[in-house]
Amino acid sequence: MKHLAYLACCVSVVACSSGGSVPPQPTQSSSAAGSDLRRSVHWMRNSAEFEAIVLQTYSLAGQELRKSVEGKAPGTWAVALDADETLISNMDYEKELVRLGQDSTDELWMAWVARREASPLPGALQFLDLVQELGGRIAVVTNRRDRDCPDTRANLETIRVPFDVLLCRADDREKEPRWESIQKGTAAPDLSPVEIVMWLGDNINDFPDMGQESRFSSPEAFGDFGSRFFIFPNPSYGSWEANPFD
Repeated sequence: MKHLAYLACCVSVVACSSGGSVPPQPTQSSSAAGSDLRRSVHWMRNSAEFEAIVLQTYSLAGQELRKSVEGKAPGTWAVALDADETLISNMDYEKELVRLGQDSTDELWMAWVARREASPLPGALQFLDLVQELGGRIAVVTNRRDRDCPDTRANLETIRVPFDVLLCRADDREKEPRWESIQKGTAAPDLSPVEIVMWLGDNINDFPDMGQESRFSSPEAFGDFGSRFFIFPNPSYGSWEANPFD
């Protein structure tokens, strides 16, 4: 908390992300955003419903994974997961923002990442254990910046999140090139080409060929959800914030 208190006076602002899950600057007024954030954080931290949904999603993903990799050779396939609000929770950070009455800033976010205190979401470790048991690779593809990667890696290792490759971002928020590098085997020196069989995330942009505009498509556009795509609830931040209120 002392890191956040020290940095509360900083004015640099994180731009609202359109391509991933890193807590952005709210687009509303401070008072409205603070009230909304408080309710969102309260629900995610304290509701039985949130925990049930997350556990249910990981359970269903595990069931589908068993079916989809049947007959595949070990080491030839992978699952791709987002980090924030998919594998790990930043709700302690969000809670501190609410208590400070502070919007998220670049400095505050960097201080939080450096603390390496994000915790695993319910069911995440059990799901990843299943991936390894079935012979799969684990690719964590996050829109945390490259500068945050060393602390993110250390955080994941501290809470015993297994992974074969961790890909942060440079300037491009789009994840497609990083997914492609995983499938081509160029993402890491010791990672051979693999087929990504499943994606998990909390933002619609965590999934191939999906975006906020997908809601204007036919229902078939969402046909991979529940089989190859599994999404987690995040009412605190995301690319949905750019959608007009109607």
